[in-house]
Amino acid sequence: MRPRVLVAGIGNIFLSDDGFGVEVIKELEGTELPEWVQIADYGIAGMHLAYDLLGGYDTTILLDATPHGKPPGTLSLIEADVDDLAASASIDAHGMQPEAVFRLLRLLGGDAGRVLIVGCEPACLEEGIGLSPEVTGAIPAAVRAVTELAWGTSPALPAKTPPAKETTEV
Repeated sequence: MRPRVLVAGIGNIFLSDDGFGVEVIKELEGTELPEWVQIADYGIAGMHLAYDLLGGYDTTILLDATPHGKPPGTLSLIEADVDDLAASASIDAHGMQPEAVFRLLRLLGGDAGRVLIVGCEPACLEEGIGLSPEVTGAIPAAVRAVTELAWGTSPALPAKTPPAKETTEV
């Protein structure tokens, strides 16, 4: 059976809390997930992610630091509008900006399926290795959210906000 769900940890471990997605993937490696779920640490390798998405997935779950002005460590579940992301005008082959990844994927004729982002509000994005205590504390809840999404259940979320780029705290 080919994986139907890709869980992708993204971020730069040399920029403090930007390494959130990579750290969540490390925790997920010891978690029992369905056989249709593939997990991978992409770090800042946007091109690698775009090419892997060519394999076709029903759902792509991105794990990333996502600043929204909330308290550090706050988790959000965002359903991305892939058409908006792919409309970006440029591609940076060395970057990990989701816009560039999805534009490249579209140019290559691929489809990421439904794209969900489990994001964490960072405390610090300055040079340095290691997560802040607030972001480290959010990792278990992020693992639970991904596990629930992978098994096809909805994470325990508060009331939903209006559609379009939906953001819900986890």
